Amino acid sequence: MQPQMQNTKSSSVVKRTSWGVWWQLTRPHTLTAAFVPVLLGTALAMPHTDIHIGLFAAMLLACLLIQAATNMFNEYYDFKRGLDTAESVGIGGAIVREGIQARTVLYIALALYGISLLLGVYICASTSWWLALIGSVSMLMGYLYTGGPIPIAYTPFGELFAGFFMGCLIVLISFFIQTGTVSDTAILVSIPSTILVGAILMANNIRDLDGDKKFGRKTLAILLGRKGAILFLAGMFIVSYAWVFALIFLSIVTPWLAVVVLSAPKPLNAIIGFFKNNMPLQMMPAMKATAQTNTIFGFLLSIGLFISYLL
Repeated sequence: MQPQMQNTKSSSVVKRTSWGVWWQLTRPHTLTAAFVPVLLGTALAMPHTDIHIGLFAAMLLACLLIQAATNMFNEYYDFKRGLDTAESVGIGGAIVREGIQARTVLYIALALYGISLLLGVYICASTSWWLALIGSVSMLMGYLYTGGPIPIAYTPFGELFAGFFMGCLIVLISFFIQTGTVSDTAILVSIPSTILVGAILMANNIRDLDGDKKFGRKTLAILLGRKGAILFLAGMFIVSYAWVFALIFLSIVTPWLAVVVLSAPKPLNAIIGFFKNNMPLQMMPAMKATAQTNTIFGFLLSIGLFISYLL
């Protein structure tokens, strides 16, 4: 799209660049990747301490804002590198389709980071200033995911970084700010969250495989090939469920966590959807099912922990 077309202020563009478009720019289907780990870490802390609601709320809001900002950085740098076009599938590409100025997206992402930083100061002042270092590194990784000279998202390590920083680390920080420590059980229970957050990215990369290859990306999905990537995604789902049942079998966690099996239809639908379809638009339901797997799985884990605590 030519620059003058982006500056056009027609009524149709103004209408589309309202709150609905900004909401879509946050990529709401990914926000559960921030919400669920906070809930899970807090649920793990319940048997050990009285939950501090203020810290829980601050951690939750900070993680949601960082995730939304990361998505906007992704939007901005994909546009700058020419990856997004008016024909881009999904909710990415709003800059080229909706007439939003690229620098506006960047400024809002930085503003969200600023608010997160203030929330982080409150959390650190209430717990430990060591979290400032961890939080700063996490925010830097969120920026470098698509920013910087070698974006993490363009390498085979995107799933690993996303899973660790948006899964495992959030669970453990959420546990720490309530208890002042990190337990072995919290670390072990955070593993499925790590895997399933990474699965969201893997699903996205499977959908975008052909386009990413065209623009020179080297994602894990590209290296594995379409079929290999789908099988890898299936393996991620299997390991996540098997991990929970192994922890139950070893009496490390309560048998109530077996309730996660109720979420099993979602990953099954995702894998079937990816195998049956090869067009990006057709794969959108499979992507949605993958994100829903992370959400429902995490909620059910938390519910299982809540039930065991109450009983």
